[in-house]
Amino acid sequence: MSTAPGAPTVPRSALPWVERIGIPRPLMWGYVAVLIFMIGDGVESNYLEPYLRDSGFTSSGAGLVISVYGAFVALGSWLSGALSNLWGPRRVMRIGAVLWIVFEVLFLTVALPSHNQVLVYVFYGLRGIAYPLFAYAFLLWIQLTARKELRGSAAGWFWFAYSAGLPTIGSAIAAVSIPLVGAYATFWLSLALVTVGAVIGSFAVHEARGKRPMVDTTAPGFSLRSELVRGVSVLKRHPRTGIAAVVRMINTTPYFGFFVFLPSFFTDDIGISESKYLALVTFMGVIGILADPFFGRLSDRLGWRDTIAWAGGVGCALGVALVYWVPQLAPGNYAVALLATVVYGIMLAGYIPLSALLPSLVPEEDKGNAMGIYSLAAGLSTFVGPLTYSVVDPLVGHTGVVIVYICMYLAGALLTWRYLDVPEDPRSRRAGGAVPAAPASRGELKSS
Repeated sequence: MSTAPGAPTVPRSALPWVERIGIPRPLMWGYVAVLIFMIGDGVESNYLEPYLRDSGFTSSGAGLVISVYGAFVALGSWLSGALSNLWGPRRVMRIGAVLWIVFEVLFLTVALPSHNQVLVYVFYGLRGIAYPLFAYAFLLWIQLTARKELRGSAAGWFWFAYSAGLPTIGSAIAAVSIPLVGAYATFWLSLALVTVGAVIGSFAVHEARGKRPMVDTTAPGFSLRSELVRGVSVLKRHPRTGIAAVVRMINTTPYFGFFVFLPSFFTDDIGISESKYLALVTFMGVIGILADPFFGRLSDRLGWRDTIAWAGGVGCALGVALVYWVPQLAPGNYAVALLATVVYGIMLAGYIPLSALLPSLVPEEDKGNAMGIYSLAAGLSTFVGPLTYSVVDPLVGHTGVVIVYICMYLAGALLTWRYLDVPEDPRSRRAGGAVPAAPASRGELKSS
């Protein structure tokens, strides 16, 4: 069954079961591939830093390895969209898979055995480019393939697979594997899992749109350089992509900032043990993952913009307030702390439809560039969250940081409501498509 954009709307009851739940049938194996690939990528997420310290790195040196890796993740996130425009998502997924495997093998067989810290920085850092190429190129493939009325659901299932792998199931596998075979052998297990996911993603998905470029590579004046420049200039040509990118960065900026000070806040101020805190965070993550498909499907019914603004923006503002203030009303009460953090974890999933909305702001030839900007914003939030804490906390303390995070979410909700309505939004389609198509000029910065 074709799922090409523009295909006539078909009642859910007439679709194959896999599409009724929101997964484009031609891409079903791609979701499996992303799940397995990200499980492999997430195996090391909670033990790499202590492993490096045990191998001779200082704490700051081990932290720098992670920082270098994060910088390359941000670069790979942007390239995933720009290169998909040039070569098509499937080829970019294959490139990401090969890079991951090659640099991991070099990391394990050359850098670690030689105890050469420079090589650890180089090989592990460069590996950071790889997983965004594989995962985010597939996310773009989803948006190219899914029916308009199912794009939110399709994105929800992508984030379910992605987050279930990194770090949830990956960390659980490491917890079982390390006592049995040791930390070094567990790295090889992660490589095996990534290889399985890479093979499935590279050869089991046969949908046609992902196999070809999204731009005319034979057009006069076309070049790799010009197309990469378009990957940045899309922000000028379609300014609402910049607004959507800011909203995406807001999505997880407080989330990553929280984890700088929440551990000490819960253990020292609230009186919860470290093990209980870790269990609390894990449970929050699991519930949030389960909420991803729910909010994806909800957005296909209520509208992408409404879901992002109210569940994502306003809901997360409320969730942040609950996480910080409610446990202080009942110090040491684990159930209260758990309930507050779970609410925040659920509301984070309210941003799921943004990955369907953002590429809808631009024409076909810029969808890859738009998704590159989306992915870059996601990567930058891992830096901006802790940075916000580092700057604000010395001035006004934890309470001031939390207020800033709440204001971020409310500002994101306002930006979404005023500027991010599109004709493809289910709410707009039900209203008769009254929202004008996004123009290419700065004149598009008008509230709907």
